[in-house]
Amino acid sequence: MKWFNRKHDHLLGIDISTAAVKLLELSKSGSRYKVESYAVAPLAQDAVIDNNISNVEMIAEAIKVALKQSGTRTRHACVAIAGSSVMTKVITMSAQLSEDEMEEQIMVEADQYIPYSLDEVRLDFEVQHVNEANPEMVDVLLAASRRENVDERVEVLEMAGLTASIVDVGAFAMENSFALLKDQLPNDDDEQTVAIADIGATMTTLNILQEGRAIYTREQGFGGKQLTEEIQRRYGLSYEEA
Repeated sequence: MKWFNRKHDHLLGIDISTAAVKLLELSKSGSRYKVESYAVAPLAQDAVIDNNISNVEMIAEAIKVALKQSGTRTRHACVAIAGSSVMTKVITMSAQLSEDEMEEQIMVEADQYIPYSLDEVRLDFEVQHVNEANPEMVDVLLAASRRENVDERVEVLEMAGLTASIVDVGAFAMENSFALLKDQLPNDDDEQTVAIADIGATMTTLNILQEGRAIYTREQGFGGKQLTEEIQRRYGLSYEEA
């Protein structure tokens, strides 16, 4: 699910978290991927609060630092929005409709699917597959987020000299990453249920995937920072020692 979807041979993945900006560039050779560039630039406290950007200038400067560290010359980037800031819904539509016709119908009926005015959100959709109960219908995944969530990420990339080619949903980006890694699991079974824990500086996200699709996502306000502080408190250590 992507609010922008301009295809380019090379894209930078930009991860904006509460503690740092991370940059990753991959290239593909056959069925394998190679890391072309990678960098991490720390963020000052409160630049990102509860997955919301609070200081675009500070984050843009951190991205510039990461770009310089990595040495990359690629200027098209993708970024994701946390699942807690995105509303998703699966609807059924006629398989006979073109993509333009689907978009027109969704826009007309949008108030049935999202609790906000269209002026307040960015809305996108993606056709999934033929509906199991009715082969004349298709399942369509809708994703909507408050306009500022998308626009701020586009703005911060542009301030750093990048072009936002893709604005994705974090949970869906995680699904795509898992699809590349699942062949390395001990039991490579497409129907298996897998749990993925993403432990960040201040937030832990648990994703449950079944058949490669996220069926449950839960965010908890606890991460490496709180764990370090608890070790400090319990053992009387400095932050650096902990």
